[in-house]
Amino acid sequence: MSRAFTREDDSENAISDIGERPVSQHRNLVTENGLAAIDAEVATLRAELGKAEAEGSRERIALVSRDLRYWNARRENAELSVPDPDSSVVRFGMSVTIEDDDGHKNTWKIVGEDEADAAHGKISHSSPMAIALFGKSVGDLATVNGREWEIVEMTANGGSRS
Repeated sequence: MSRAFTREDDSENAISDIGERPVSQHRNLVTENGLAAIDAEVATLRAELGKAEAEGSRERIALVSRDLRYWNARRENAELSVPDPDSSVVRFGMSVTIEDDDGHKNTWKIVGEDEADAAHGKISHSSPMAIALFGKSVGDLATVNGREWEIVEMTANGGSRS
């Protein structure tokens, strides 16, 4: 067997072995911004797929198609959730400021899994911290990894409770 033929086989196997992106088993709750980001990603991938097809790049077509299937699935099962601005307990979509015994404060916005970005203060609704905060009010304690945090403020849609 020639090396050229072997390389072609390896390339074919690489394309067929890319696998699917795993889709979370959690509910796909999304904020308005999260839903808009999913829609933007789908539009971008559709445009990329068209370019890849025009170029005849089978590997790029396979990769973009896989990502497009993932984002179409996420869009199909997305559940838009907007918090009630008058809610007295922590809900999805709210920003929550917490403080530990040493006076260190963190503010987290509870968002969907695809929108989560801890470096920018956004945590997934399925994260341990969000789960510990749900249903609690200002003054309540949430314990995560043996550390207690007091809820000092909650914000939903611009309204604030302290």
